Amino acid sequence: MKFKLKNIAIAMVATLALNSCSSDDEKITGEGDITLEFDNVFGSSNLILDTQTNTTSQGENLKISEVKYIVSNIVLTKEDGTTYTYPKSQSYFIVDETDEASQMIDLTNIPAGNYTKVKFGIGVDQEQFNLGAAGQGDFLTTAQNEGMMWSWSAGYKFVKFEGMFTSSTVTTDTEFMVHTGQTGTDYNYAEITLTLPEKAMIRTNITPDVHIFADVAKIIDGTNKVKLTDNNMGGMGAMIMGGTNLPLITANLQGMFTVNHVHND
Repeated sequence: MKFKLKNIAIAMVATLALNSCSSDDEKITGEGDITLEFDNVFGSSNLILDTQTNTTSQGENLKISEVKYIVSNIVLTKEDGTTYTYPKSQSYFIVDETDEASQMIDLTNIPAGNYTKVKFGIGVDQEQFNLGAAGQGDFLTTAQNEGMMWSWSAGYKFVKFEGMFTSSTVTTDTEFMVHTGQTGTDYNYAEITLTLPEKAMIRTNITPDVHIFADVAKIIDGTNKVKLTDNNMGGMGAMIMGGTNLPLITANLQGMFTVNHVHND
């Protein structure tokens, strides 16, 4: 009896090992979809436009009225290190805080697999811009309609961040405008790479949702501290659209985005 029980135990272990190998060697084929969800926040608080007072580490109080930015050139990295670049002609999007649908970027026909990183640009890359107006496709009209261009010669606005502010020395509500884009020899395009806390398991029957927090406080209150008060032009308010501050703000974008979680369902 002991001999038989021993043989049964061995057989059970072998079966479990075989099943484990089968699970590990799952063949992943076909294509699926994935959603990148951009959720704008200010620090640890959900962003509420117009009425919410947001205080920076520099002691400035902001009531934000508009947040828009261009997301582009999306690249997904699998757990084995291989990458998938989303078709460039389909890879330009405008995220707008007032338009919930724009905050959900749906990518289709992605090779099935387990993905661990996502990379994207903020702005329109110089290679694309150099194709000229005719080479922009429908996105040029979209950007114009969304107020994300100065003019064709001046180029796209990559980030649009606007509202009212006060500080210890600016005691009445004063307008501010922060726009990034090409200025002189500075192109100010940024590339962001994020590691996912869980694998995004793209399958023919699974569409992951990658929930990305975009902390808009970091635009002026990141590694580089840019005070609106120092850029206040009196009756015109604080306008940052060029000069030495714009590369500092562009660098701050590296810390603006984090992945909060991934839904695989």
